[in-house]
Amino acid sequence: QVQLVESGGGLVQAGGSLRLTCAASGRTFSTYAMGWFRQAPGKEQEFVAFISRYGRTTVYADSVKGRFTISRDNAKNTVYLQMNSLKPDDTADYYCAARYYSGTNDLEAAAKYDYWGQGTQVTVSS
Repeated sequence: QVQLVESGGGLVQAGGSLRLTCAASGRTFSTYAMGWFRQAPGKEQEFVAFISRYGRTTVYADSVKGRFTISRDNAKNTVYLQMNSLKPDDTADYYCAARYYSGTNDLEAAAKYDYWGQGTQVTVSS
């Protein structure tokens, strides 16, 4: 089992940057693939980014490709989401999630993740 805690959200102007951090408990962090999802007010939750257990594979939603970068440090039990060139449409609650399955099938499906953090709010002003 793993517990996830996100941090790093806040208010930023359009064009700015933020780095979200997801800290995981437990000594088996490297056995989990990780994802970031977001949910804007009144909208459904959507996939943002995925990183495999050792970081060899990363996948991004088209809406963030080229602007966001997901990375992880297994020695620190941490996954990051660097967000650059932020837009008002990026405003949402951001959640990190972990899944034990090591493959890349259904990586955009929230239901395929086993553990979730409580979320961190990101607001991008125009």
